[in-house]
Amino acid sequence: MSITGISPVLLVSDVEQSVAYYRDRLGFACEIYGDPPDFVTVKRDDAMILLALTDKPALIVLNWRLVEKMWNVYIRVSDADAVYAEVRERGAEIDYTIYDAPHGFREFGVQDPDGHDIAFGQPIPD
Repeated sequence: MSITGISPVLLVSDVEQSVAYYRDRLGFACEIYGDPPDFVTVKRDDAMILLALTDKPALIVLNWRLVEKMWNVYIRVSDADAVYAEVRERGAEIDYTIYDAPHGFREFGVQDPDGHDIAFGQPIPD
């Protein structure tokens, strides 16, 4: 037996707006479920995030509002500079620019339409 992955679930206020962001700005493939749509899987390579529609958007918890500079999702990548260049080219607004963080990752962050902080990071070799 083994654990084969992890998929954080983010609550969203607008499925169409979220799909457009994850697909067009971050390059994820999206599968939409429900009639009307109320659930989405967004996948890119081995990373998957689940999006669930809420009718109470005021209750969406943004980690950075509770703990300074804290993400809702941290996605590990093999080349942070390449991902950074790609999402900038796709028009994603950068929340914080790429840098070598003290915890040993080269990383940057974006925010989705609901304000969830999404970080992309690459371990810095010793």
